[in-house]
Amino acid sequence: MADSLVIVESPAKAKTIGKYLGSKYIVKASMGHVRDLPKSQIGVEVENDFNPKYITIRGKGSVLKELKDASKKVKKVYLAADPDREGEAIAWHLAHVLDLNESDNCRVVFNEITKQAVKDAFKSPRKINMDLVKAQQARRILDRLVGYKISPLLWKKVKKGLSAGRVQSVAVKIILDREHEIDAFVPEEYWSITALLSIGKSEFEAKFHTLDGEKKELKSESDVQQVLAAIDKQTFTVGEVKERERQRHPSPPFITSSLQQEAARKLNFRAAKTMSVAQQLYEGVDLGKEGTVGLITYMRTDSTRIAATAQEEAKQYIVDKFGAEYAPETPRQYSKKGANAQDAHEAIRPTSVLRVPDEIKEYMSRDQYRLYKLIWERFVASQMASALLDTLTVDIAAGRAGFRAVGSKVRFKGFMTVYIEGNDDGTTDDDKLLPPLAKGDKVASKQIEPKQHFTQPPPRYTEARLVRTLEELGIGRPSTYAPTLETIQKRGYVAVEDKKFVPTELGELVIQQMEQFFPEILDVEFTAHMEEDLDHVEEGEGDWVKVLSQFYDSFEKRLEVAEEEMKEIEIEDEVSDEICEKCGRHFVYKMGRFGKFLACSGFPDCRNTKPIVKDTGVTCPTCHTGVVVERRSKKGRIFYGCSRYPECDFVSWDKPVAKPCPNCGGLMVEKRSKQGTKHQCTQCGHSEELAEDQQ
Repeated sequence: MADSLVIVESPAKAKTIGKYLGSKYIVKASMGHVRDLPKSQIGVEVENDFNPKYITIRGKGSVLKELKDASKKVKKVYLAADPDREGEAIAWHLAHVLDLNESDNCRVVFNEITKQAVKDAFKSPRKINMDLVKAQQARRILDRLVGYKISPLLWKKVKKGLSAGRVQSVAVKIILDREHEIDAFVPEEYWSITALLSIGKSEFEAKFHTLDGEKKELKSESDVQQVLAAIDKQTFTVGEVKERERQRHPSPPFITSSLQQEAARKLNFRAAKTMSVAQQLYEGVDLGKEGTVGLITYMRTDSTRIAATAQEEAKQYIVDKFGAEYAPETPRQYSKKGANAQDAHEAIRPTSVLRVPDEIKEYMSRDQYRLYKLIWERFVASQMASALLDTLTVDIAAGRAGFRAVGSKVRFKGFMTVYIEGNDDGTTDDDKLLPPLAKGDKVASKQIEPKQHFTQPPPRYTEARLVRTLEELGIGRPSTYAPTLETIQKRGYVAVEDKKFVPTELGELVIQQMEQFFPEILDVEFTAHMEEDLDHVEEGEGDWVKVLSQFYDSFEKRLEVAEEEMKEIEIEDEVSDEICEKCGRHFVYKMGRFGKFLACSGFPDCRNTKPIVKDTGVTCPTCHTGVVVERRSKKGRIFYGCSRYPECDFVSWDKPVAKPCPNCGGLMVEKRSKQGTKHQCTQCGHSEELAEDQQ
């Protein structure tokens, strides 16, 4: 008969841990939090030192009854929720409802769900860390005060269903500020001159660099003509040749934010999906004969620290697989990501580097495999030797003008053998080789190409860029990024277009009101400072009641002013020319989480909606009657289909091109990759690379 009860959050985690602990332990799941502030009221006694009034979460009664019954049949109860603030709070709430003594050593934590880690954790249980609980409670109450005090005001003055929050409001403002930057941006003209040169049978490119020995920017066509006149009929002669060795170091192992960014770049995962799949890998995957095992360490972390045992195992694997020269002399140590990094537990890494992704691929879903492979490769690369690159810079004179050619070659790939970090702009690190060149060499000019350019506005935020910005500014914490991005879309404050955030009219209106009446909520420094205060509470160096009091004193005064002075705003829908086929009224434009759509103005009597169709100008290749139009799937992904659907079922994920294949006359579509954009035939495979200015 079992003599101990272990409580974790999820059934998957309970299943994995139960196999490790054996028959003396009963392992059950609380299904997350069991108590919280009530939804129907603010649930905080502000005048009584912000005392929270917790209630059992609706639907958790049967779970609690099962846990209470099980706890009465055993000698000892262990609380094994996740190793962070939320996990500590869950443990504290469970201790309260199960009448456990908080001073008992009932709390068990582990950073990875492997047999050894779990067994080691049960050898040294500890007391519930009340500093962690207080920090979580302070954040929860702070967010409740902001949400439940400002949201009703927005409901009354702007629109029902709105909400405000510390982190979400700052995120929307960051997106909105970027949109204002883009709107105010004035493009500036500039030019470049590229020379295609050759020596012997080798060709290479050099770019204009100087005129009369001074670096010169080409701002207009007249500047270009001046350079072209200076090099007319001139001989191109190699001048200074500089060679140097450069080291390239690996990226540190993943933390929560960098995992979300890289999964977005390389796997096209949204932040919420990344965290969901990572949770599955952490809680355990059945590997056949090996049984169920957690494949990665805890995925909510801002620390790049790695356990010495994991580093030693990685080093041995690297030496055996690639050779001793691929392992650094001493294990790599990575500094904290920022001043606010908690360093509470390790970076995200595989629980064993010996579980090579391709060797256990059959036991995982496609998404699990892809994310695990990304984490595994990043970790292995982080423990490998630096790459060595030879760079060559060659200055070439042509009369009064100077050109420069830059080449590089990887001499020793090091960590690049396994993994290279992605870029938001999709650039690659391909070798650019130059032929052997020496001072005094004459090179032939095969082509001189002047090209006009215009400066581009700053890019809109993708999920990856926004997460990185929030992290750099100290806004939010690892557990908050994904839900924040979800919330601002659900509320209709931002939409997603071409995988980038665009603020809606509603989002702009809400931020305008917030800026006027609650500027500190949108102040980046204020919000970051609040995060620091919560960190101090967690470390036992701050008073959570004092932190809340300092905030609420000024916040309460601003609320009173807003109640009196905030004007009611009526948001009028833009009327379209299209008529609802069901009731005859006009359609109006509405904004959803994936952009604009059409809805009947007769709502709620008529609930007819339809997407805004964008005509591509391409005749449907299936029925030859309809036209191909842009549509959105239920998940917001753009695809292309026939306007005569459902009579014609033509669909394509790739954007059709308004010209037939020159080989077979078939449909050409647009294919995008990190190397650029090309047009490719869907029938014969013929492809055409596009020039840079066509992409």
